[in-house]
This record gives sequence, structure tokens and C-alpha cells, in this order.
Amino acid sequence: MRVAPLRRQVALLSIGFVATLILLVGVQGLLGSVDRRPATAAPSAPVTGPPSPAGEGQPTGTPTTSSGSPDASIAPSVEGSAIPSATTPSGDAVLIGAGDIADCARDRGRATAALIEANPGTVFTAGDNAYGQGSAAQFRDCYDPGWGRFRDRTRPAPGNHDWGTGDLAGYLGYFGAAAAPNGTSWYSYDLGTWHVVMLDSTCSSVGGCDPASEQGRWLADDLRVNQTRCTVAIWHLPRFSSGTHGNDPSVAPFWRALYDAGADLVINGHDHDYERFAPQDPDGNLDRERGIRQFVVGTGGAELRDFPTTQPNSQVRAAISTGVIRLVLQPLGYEWSFISTSGAFSDSGKAACH
Repeated sequence: MRVAPLRRQVALLSIGFVATLILLVGVQGLLGSVDRRPATAAPSAPVTGPPSPAGEGQPTGTPTTSSGSPDASIAPSVEGSAIPSATTPSGDAVLIGAGDIADCARDRGRATAALIEANPGTVFTAGDNAYGQGSAAQFRDCYDPGWGRFRDRTRPAPGNHDWGTGDLAGYLGYFGAAAAPNGTSWYSYDLGTWHVVMLDSTCSSVGGCDPASEQGRWLADDLRVNQTRCTVAIWHLPRFSSGTHGNDPSVAPFWRALYDAGADLVINGHDHDYERFAPQDPDGNLDRERGIRQFVVGTGGAELRDFPTTQPNSQVRAAISTGVIRLVLQPLGYEWSFISTSGAFSDSGKAACH
């Protein structure tokens, strides 16, 4: 027998086996030293944007003052901004409109009517609906082709030009019971959770606007009976304005009654521009706690006019585009958006009711 070669083969196999065993043990030890826990990603940095600047409202575009320079009073709002939209959350109501609307010589009222057509809701007018005398023919030929498409959802207020015939006949004949549901050119209604007051500021034609007048007594009674949290009032002549007509003291009694009742908003026309004021008291003092925010929206279609002055607490002024204001009336507050026909300017924001 060839024992020696066999032993040598066995010895070689043994050596190989031992070497293999050592190798396997080493590999196992190496694998055991590796952390088998799943890897975790490093925490990502929080995504943040720039802090909201101080101010009120969020205008865009380049509003101009009487000098034609950018309006330095404009500041974005810590309250946030509202984007114009044709849809609103359930339970909110929409009020949309302007003053100083239909002038057959210019025909810009049809352009603002197109904005309203894209926004369902209750339509208001802030006076001077049909130029120049508010006659039946001017309502038929100038107002009806544009804003007349929304007559069934319009709640109007009269202006001095609507009184141009001396008897308001064209206005009353066109709008019918919607313009005088109680037999007077002033009235009120509820919209969602809000109370809406429509007044006639042509004081000399309606027996005055002071507290002792018929309209003044009605306003006091209406505000006493309707003590809702949120109230907006709409009429033509602005108590405060940086426009060509300026401040009108004849409507100061309206402001006093509304302020005492805790009203939130006033919307006017008359000056052919857009202007937003900070909340004020009836004397024009800044009052962020109880003050009324006023909008002048005489941009419904009449020829625009620039600003000869700047009144205290005027925050935004623009006379570069016709347009409408859209209000989203919420149970505890409101959002506003000025929508221009040109797209050159907008102003939006939101606030809580008192």
C-alpha cells in the first residue's frame, strides 16, 4: 500500500479543512461587527418663508398718487391676503360691486360687468348707476346692457346722478321693489350672518341725513333691532376721501350711528378711484379696536380721476383701473379683494369683525 501518499493527502485535506474553518469563523466575526439596524435619514430643516411684513392688506401693482409716483403708504398685511375666487367655503356669503358705473360715452361698465359675471354672489351698487342724470333712457341704454344682466341679484344704492331728474324715477323704475322694499330709498337686509344697510346720501333730496331726519331715525331703529356681530353699510358720498370731491361732512351722522352700533365696514363711491382707509372713528381718528374700515370704490365704469391730496389713515389709493370689490362675508370676519379690469392693480386682505 502506498500509505505515505494517502497520509499526505489526508494531512493536506485536514489542513485545508482547518483553513476553511478559520476563514469561515473570521468572516462570521466580521459580519457580526456590522450594525444591522436600518439606516435613518438625517432630520430635514423646517421649510419656512419670510415673515409677514407689517401693515394691512396686500396690494399689488403700482397705485399712483396725484403726483404719479408709487404710493408709499402701501404695506402688506400681517392679517394675510385673500385671492379673488369664484368659490367660497360653505356658509360664507359674497358681496360684490362698485359705484359710478354706466356711462354710455365710455362704455367701461361692460368690462366691470364681466368681472361680476365670473363671481356669483349678491351684487351691490354704491350710487351713480347711470350717467349723467339717471334717466329711464340712460338706465335702459347704458346700465342694462352690462350690469343689467345681474339685476335679479342686485341690491342698489342711489347716488347724486341718479337724482339728476329730480325724482329718482329712472332708478326706481328700473330696479323696482329691490331699490325701495319699504317705500324709501334706504333699506337693509341680511346676507349670511351679516347685516347690510343701504343708505341714500343725497341728503338734500330725502329730507336730511341727521339723526332727527326720517332716514336718521330709521337707521337708529334698524341698528338697534339688528344687533348682529358683523355689519356693513353702503351709500354714495364718502365721509373720508383723498379724491377730487374730498371729505363729505353731511354723512357724518351715518358714521356716528354705525360706529356707536359697532359696525365694521362702509363702502362708498362718488370719487372715481379706489381707496382703502384704516379703521377710524367718526372724526377720522385711527381706531383699530372699534373703528370702521372704509372703502371708496368709484371704479364701476366712469372716467377715473387722480388724487389731489392724501387724507389721514388712507392706506391704499389707486386711479389706474376700473374694477370691483369682492367681499367674502364670514361669521366672524371678512375678506376683501379689489379686482381690476386691466389686471394692473389689486388689493386684498382680511380682518375680524368687532
